Amino acid sequence: MPSGFGRLWTAQTVSSLGDGVTHGALPLLALTLTRDPMALAVVAAAGTLPWLLFGVLGGALVDRWDRRRTMWVADAARAVLLAIPAAAAALDALTIPLLAAVAFFLGLGGLFFDTAATAYLPDLLGRDPALLERANSRLRGTQTAASGFAGPPAGSALLTLGRAVPLLADALSFAFSALLVRSLPAAPRPVPQARESLLRQARAGASYVFGDRLLLGLALRPAVGNIAFLAVETVLALFAHDRLDIDTFGFGLLLTAEAAGGLLGAGIASFLGRRLGTGTALTCTAAVEGLAILGLAAAPNPYVAGLALAVCGAGMGATMVIAPSLRQAIVPSHLMGRVASTSRMLAMCAAPFGAFLGGWLATTYDVRTPLYTAAGLLLAMTAVTATMTSNRRVEAALRAARADDTDHPESEDRVPERAR
Repeated sequence: MPSGFGRLWTAQTVSSLGDGVTHGALPLLALTLTRDPMALAVVAAAGTLPWLLFGVLGGALVDRWDRRRTMWVADAARAVLLAIPAAAAALDALTIPLLAAVAFFLGLGGLFFDTAATAYLPDLLGRDPALLERANSRLRGTQTAASGFAGPPAGSALLTLGRAVPLLADALSFAFSALLVRSLPAAPRPVPQARESLLRQARAGASYVFGDRLLLGLALRPAVGNIAFLAVETVLALFAHDRLDIDTFGFGLLLTAEAAGGLLGAGIASFLGRRLGTGTALTCTAAVEGLAILGLAAAPNPYVAGLALAVCGAGMGATMVIAPSLRQAIVPSHLMGRVASTSRMLAMCAAPFGAFLGGWLATTYDVRTPLYTAAGLLLAMTAVTATMTSNRRVEAALRAARADDTDHPESEDRVPERAR
């Protein structure tokens, strides 16, 4: 691995730890201000709105800008932003609208940082598929450990020291990340295209995804997956309490089991890709997720439920290493930002539908119905996308990518012919 990857890995790990701190503290901060469920929902939803509103346009901007600069400026801006609610908390002037606005702009900064980082990594690693899988495995594993294990408990603990403390801790993590990212080697700028409107360039990026069956298959997995997983997440606490007789501490252990499975999946993703082939590995992990949710729905006790969630987490962890690595290896550099943001936007837009579906099914039928429905959706998605992401199609796309010059100028409006 090039030396620059170590700095990028460290920066994202520290930033993920800060994200976990805020993720654990922000809902508790909101709870000190109001008990209105709708007000709490506004704060929770505000962070996802930037992806819904600006996802594709953000990707087009990243493809115009220097990616390294985009990353460190986004982190520096988020560090400054967090100083505002920290000061308001210290002055006892914190409000729900302020927290919602902070969550929104943190999400906007995350949109630009994540998209730029996704586009920068293949430039740093030369679009080598094996290196990309190793890199994404490390990034995903430490992100899960930092934001899923260490961050939320740390955020809750820091909140006991003062309402401003967790916010300041996250601000410091962003500042440290910005300094590290600024020291990374410069990546080659994307080849300038004919001057076109931002909207037309954004549309070209979306067309590239929808016109390529392999990329479309890779995008459909997280989109359908988010519908299924949010349907489960919406009722999981109720299911655990009513059907499994699990208390609050036990529910935390359930979530920890899922995170532990995610770490395992991220660790074995490269092995699965080599052993089964990238396309078959993606199909198998998707099937594992669906079968695991089916097992969760039928679980007779907390131990089986925890095992099912761990297996589901392992499938998700492996998928979130293999799929982005493949996308980074086959998408031309000058389109990487738009392709990544389009795929992420589809996934983010699907999430609210899953939450609504889960709540409606639980209300209309019973609390197990959303879980069985989610399992059915995941297994149906596996069957539909299996041929779209087959080994044959993956190998054809990789051969085409190796044959093409990475910085080869091409028309923004051309829909890809490979992997059809």
